[in-house]
Amino acid sequence: MKATGEIGRSILSDTEFRQFEAAEELFPGGALGGNSLASDARFVFKNGKGSRFWDSSENEYIDYVLGSGTFFLGHAHPVLQKSITEQLSRGTHFFAYLNEQALEFAKRLKPLIRCAERLRFTTSGSDSTFHAMRLARAFTGRDKIIKFEGAYHGVHDYAQISTTPKTPLDFPLGTPDTAGVPEAVRDLAMIVPYNDPMALEDIVKSHKDEIAAVIIEPIQRIIMPQDNFLQKVREICTRYNVIMILDEVVTGFRYGLGGAQEYFDIIPDLASYGKIIGGGLPVGMVAGRADIMDQANPSNKGKPGYVYQNGTLQGHMLGCVAGLATLDVLSTPEIYQKTFDRAQRLRDGLQKVFTDQNMGILVFGEGPMWHMLFTNEEPKNRRDVLAANSIKLGKMEPELLRQGLFVLPGNRRFISIQHTDDDLEATFEAAKRACKVLKK
Repeated sequence: MKATGEIGRSILSDTEFRQFEAAEELFPGGALGGNSLASDARFVFKNGKGSRFWDSSENEYIDYVLGSGTFFLGHAHPVLQKSITEQLSRGTHFFAYLNEQALEFAKRLKPLIRCAERLRFTTSGSDSTFHAMRLARAFTGRDKIIKFEGAYHGVHDYAQISTTPKTPLDFPLGTPDTAGVPEAVRDLAMIVPYNDPMALEDIVKSHKDEIAAVIIEPIQRIIMPQDNFLQKVREICTRYNVIMILDEVVTGFRYGLGGAQEYFDIIPDLASYGKIIGGGLPVGMVAGRADIMDQANPSNKGKPGYVYQNGTLQGHMLGCVAGLATLDVLSTPEIYQKTFDRAQRLRDGLQKVFTDQNMGILVFGEGPMWHMLFTNEEPKNRRDVLAANSIKLGKMEPELLRQGLFVLPGNRRFISIQHTDDDLEATFEAAKRACKVLKK
């Protein structure tokens, strides 16, 4: 029997074993989606509270995945629970027509987002980037989109190009991330290295009559923008009359109520949102310039230039009240600074553990995100990430999970407002145990 609060995967119950067997019969690969864990480290989620969750065998973990960054407020936050429960008794949704909750949510959001002259709700981050690209193509009359190698903008065909290339092609050629992406769609994407403004300008200048937009993550996966890169992208887009789409699905509301636009002092033409915005419910949003967004005005349906944007569940009332509750919580004085400070202590403490154990791991990141690679220097683009020792990382990450730290293989990690100093101490001890196992 494990002590209360003790983290780590030490028990596999008959119940969880049977759940694994059932999953193999129900889902392709026994998985709900495209993510998988090592066979000896996988689990079935049961419930979560704050910074932690439990699997079906009652093993306890500290969560640094947080629903791929969705749960910045942690699990089962009481303010969110109250808002959702109260709304349930009034109805959940009435199709994509105006409702009071969506109106109130939009009123709260608009002054927080620098580019938001207009906004439109969607149901996910993927929806948001898809519709932002469509709006940009319609507005410019051009078809091609520039994206940065290694950037993730969702699951739709236009986004699934050169996100995880193992053998990258010469720029600006891209390679599909999945079977099923038509060759014609692949040819509409142009790929550029992140943090390289000269390469971006060369390609934009050479193809300015074909390019509708540049879409960019302000923080690309685990890579920070360097040397005012975002400002340089803004300048290039303005110079060549190309739409700048800022993908704030991850950074929105994580780096402040104003997101990356406030944090990095940047104003794009369009921005896409997901994850935190709905407090854990499926909510997304596109925001941007009025002249671009107004192409989606339904009174123009059937007229030249009209852009169709719709979804059965957009403006979902439960998601909107959860989003309002999230804004209430994040408006608490000093909540961001306290979370940023705790994240820095986490990075510093993990770095000390790995240095003391001579593991050759660099821990880096900024704000409420952290990352680790077997490398000496922080990466500045996708190819730097590929050059790091992925074999060693592939052994460390599953061991961290077995020791009770939920981290996704090869991906960034997050901290919530509910992580505590006790969580940090438990994390450092778990990391020490993982190092000792791998050094045997």
